[in-house]
Amino acid sequence: MQIGIIGAGMAGLSCAEVLVQAEHGVTLFDKARGPGGRMATRRMETVQGEAAFDHGAQYFTVREEAFADVVGGWERTGHAARWPAAGPEAWVGVPGMNSVIRKMADRLDVQFGALVTGMDASRQGWTIHMGPGRAGPFDALILAIPAEQAATLLSLHDFELARVALRARSQPCWTGMFAFADRLDSPDAPIRDCGDISWAVRNRDKPGRSGPESWVVQAQPQWTHAHLEKPADEVSGLLLGLLGSALGKQLPDPIGAAAHRWRFAMSSGTGDEALWNEHTLLGACGDWLIGPRVECAWLSGRAMADKVLASHGGADG
Repeated sequence: MQIGIIGAGMAGLSCAEVLVQAEHGVTLFDKARGPGGRMATRRMETVQGEAAFDHGAQYFTVREEAFADVVGGWERTGHAARWPAAGPEAWVGVPGMNSVIRKMADRLDVQFGALVTGMDASRQGWTIHMGPGRAGPFDALILAIPAEQAATLLSLHDFELARVALRARSQPCWTGMFAFADRLDSPDAPIRDCGDISWAVRNRDKPGRSGPESWVVQAQPQWTHAHLEKPADEVSGLLLGLLGSALGKQLPDPIGAAAHRWRFAMSSGTGDEALWNEHTLLGACGDWLIGPRVECAWLSGRAMADKVLASHGGADG
């Protein structure tokens, strides 16, 4: 089959790997400019050179044997490393969190900068719309995007799948990124659940990082809700103040600063692994179905691929 996947984060890429291995044709579409999703690494030019920030997922854990095998491969190729300071199960991509996503995407047909605005079904298959353009037809279509976005696209084509997506609700997160001329006097361990900060860390404290003194500050969900629609510049200043309070000092002016709003940062899961309508060949996967971990996204993508293969088989199916 020819299969389209909307979303090229961990879930979409994990699903695509299995389907391609089964000799199906797969094309992924993602609105971002490059690989990462919530495992993105943001880069910023400063007077001291380029600063890097893991501004989405800070690390990932490994519990399932199948995922452990994959992560072991990433470690052997230098794309992942353990990070003991965050916990005995913590791993990070090297030299950035997006390294493992980039490794996966490099072997697949991914179209970045593709903002999908709608989709249609006909006798020829599924067609997706991207502004003035379109792609397809595809025999099957899979949505590997946050529940809130999936619900909008699913609602006109499959009420049952849309209803599951509507049940899932994600917590938002404002994230601040700050580069400084000099190293801040601070603990090497991450700051967790300190007032309105849920997490703050020096990016260089992770394995394989270099560059200027760079900090990532992530706000608690309640704080984010209260400031959700404020301008990014204003939020950046507020988050810098929170970091100063957490460190107990007046911080110097940063040489680079930015804030990013993750509207769909954390989901508690719905109890499903993946959603699939074998009659219309429409499905959905993502961590919002299992739980708020990178591994959950990987598992959901694999479960999605298994459902497709169970109903339509591999190249000879």
